Amino acid sequence: MEQELPKIDITEDFVIGSNADIDLNILNLYTRYPCRLKAEIFVLCMNGSIEASINLSEYTIKKNDFVTLSPGSIIQINKIEGDLKLYFMVFSSEFINGLNKNKSIIDLIYITKSHPVLSLPEEFASIYEEFFWLMMKVYYKKRSPYNPEILKCMLLSILYRLSDMYHEQPIRSETGSSRSEEICKTFGHLVIQHYTQERNITYYAKQMNITPTHLSNTVKHVTGKTVMDIISEVVIVDAKAQLKSTNIPIHEIAESLNFPNVSFFGKYFKRLTGMSPQQYRNSDK
Repeated sequence: MEQELPKIDITEDFVIGSNADIDLNILNLYTRYPCRLKAEIFVLCMNGSIEASINLSEYTIKKNDFVTLSPGSIIQINKIEGDLKLYFMVFSSEFINGLNKNKSIIDLIYITKSHPVLSLPEEFASIYEEFFWLMMKVYYKKRSPYNPEILKCMLLSILYRLSDMYHEQPIRSETGSSRSEEICKTFGHLVIQHYTQERNITYYAKQMNITPTHLSNTVKHVTGKTVMDIISEVVIVDAKAQLKSTNIPIHEIAESLNFPNVSFFGKYFKRLTGMSPQQYRNSDK
């Protein structure tokens, strides 16, 4: 593979900055391939727009939008438009787990898994931008042993206000959703969490306290896809991400996705994509 796609992961507890600090070509790389996150990412967009797929749902991220992406999320950037201006905070799972979280923060984590993009009123977007600037100053200033604790306090301030915003604003996808749509969303989130270990409709139906037949019929009615179509789609997205974003041997990718052997994985991948894993890795697709 001529060029290895950078993974969205960090080797330290936190990275804070803006798109002015990174090469835009790095973002453009993600327009070609999906990527699985290994860190918690918060993004504030102040100009321009990004069309992206987050856990198989399509979003347009625009001015004044705040985005929360959890570890394990699968993302792909589809289009970048305008004079993009955004700020980002990336935290390791260990750093996030070390926060002193109360119920409102725990609820926020749950809500953002279903609704990762929140549109902020102009005044609050400006306040959040100031917070990002302040956190960047702390981050870039001469490192001190107190920096992690300072950043934890500042991050919690942002998250508490964000929690208020989610509860103050009606979330359209919830209030306008039918019971069938909510079943599909719950199913989708369960698949994202468990697809490497569980690919059986009975497992997901049991987790949701409904019958396999009800789950199957509901998913088909709402999405036009079968339950197995959706599970396979997530598996293939992860497989493609690993094939394009890493040099991990194919047999190890098969193992990470819980296939019994590389031959079974190869047949599964080719049946769904028309290419062998190696052919896909070497291709421009």
